[in-house]
Amino acid sequence: MKLVLAFLLLSTAAIAADWPVPEQGSMAPAFRLPSQDGSVVSLAQYRGRWVVLYFYPKDFTSGCTREAENFERDAQKYASLNASIIGVSTDGVASHKGFQTRESLSFRLLSDTDHVVSQAYGSVMEYNGKLFAERNTFLIDPTGKIRRVYVKVNPETHSDEVLADLAALQR
Repeated sequence: MKLVLAFLLLSTAAIAADWPVPEQGSMAPAFRLPSQDGSVVSLAQYRGRWVVLYFYPKDFTSGCTREAENFERDAQKYASLNASIIGVSTDGVASHKGFQTRESLSFRLLSDTDHVVSQAYGSVMEYNGKLFAERNTFLIDPTGKIRRVYVKVNPETHSDEVLADLAALQR
């Protein structure tokens, strides 16, 4: 048991070392990914707006559902602060469409099935031999600079935390 745990910890550490999390103050890595409606979404489309780019492991799971519900609950508050919410996971477009419909989400869910964007944001984790997006969030300003980095967030309280930081940064 200890050997398996040690292997998992070393595997996770190796993944993290291969794809470091971008630093606060750096420019956000560009991306183009399909959304739940099949359209291609790029970070460049959001120039001039704040972006809450959140990575999550899997549609329809309890923590990911709670996190999405909380972002949706606060969607109007984000909109009033000129901010767009974008979720990213390694699930496919069809899964995102079902999740978005079931949870009545108003924001985009992007499909990163090749893990390219998750890797660029240092947000990859391995579980049972598969790669998933790790629960990290990046608050990106209207010029494309990362202003806050949140690593391994708590899905219960995360939206409140991001909203508070966003409001403080705009003061």
